[in-house]
Amino acid sequence: MSDLIAQMQHHVSVRNFEATPLSAEVKQQLIAAAQSGSSSNFVQAFSIIEVTDLALRTEIATISNSASYVNQTGTFYVFVADLYRQASMLKAQGQSLAGIQNMEALLVASVDTTIAAEDMAVATESLGLGICYIGGIRNNIARVAELLGLPEHTVPLFGLTVGIPKTKNQVKPRLPQINQVAQNQYPRAQFADLKQYDQQIADYYANRGSNQQQADWTSKNLDFFSAPRRPEVGAFLKKQGFTLA
Repeated sequence: MSDLIAQMQHHVSVRNFEATPLSAEVKQQLIAAAQSGSSSNFVQAFSIIEVTDLALRTEIATISNSASYVNQTGTFYVFVADLYRQASMLKAQGQSLAGIQNMEALLVASVDTTIAAEDMAVATESLGLGICYIGGIRNNIARVAELLGLPEHTVPLFGLTVGIPKTKNQVKPRLPQINQVAQNQYPRAQFADLKQYDQQIADYYANRGSNQQQADWTSKNLDFFSAPRRPEVGAFLKKQGFTLA
């Protein structure tokens, strides 16, 4: 096994960082890694905003319910699905914006943004640093967009903390490949048979070093999807100029 693959298999989300800022050199390396990922039709439909203003970061941390590890970390980025540049091109040529307002265009931008962030995450961990994705910025997505001065045809998808870990949890066991990987056809019964995995996750939560609890993967998912989450996001997307058609 390569060192890189071994590193990826030991990934954990870090929620306890040192307050040491990242150097300009390290940040440049991480940004370059993020920019190096694949992009659909090379549209590069993402932007990265580093939040250095302490008051601004504090408000975003409060919105995301992650103040302890957004405020105290090496740096904090917000990854933005961004079709503003393409909208500006089309407007300059007097062309319709329909091609960037639909759901497919938004998916392209979302995928581009996610690939960039994951490339940064892998690069970060190769340097011995840690990361945590902050999807909680969507708890008040309109306010985050306002705070960052985002124009139409942009969506703040998630934040990313990057820094020196103080502590790490144990690696969470991933789904067994029998529940997630197949050839040619989707094996419904096989993928939905989670009894073995539920027991594995229950053992993990009961025995991990911190925040022990009685739960398994099914119970966690039942709780997570018990009701629609962040229903205001759809209205925000329409406000940003996406038709969702």
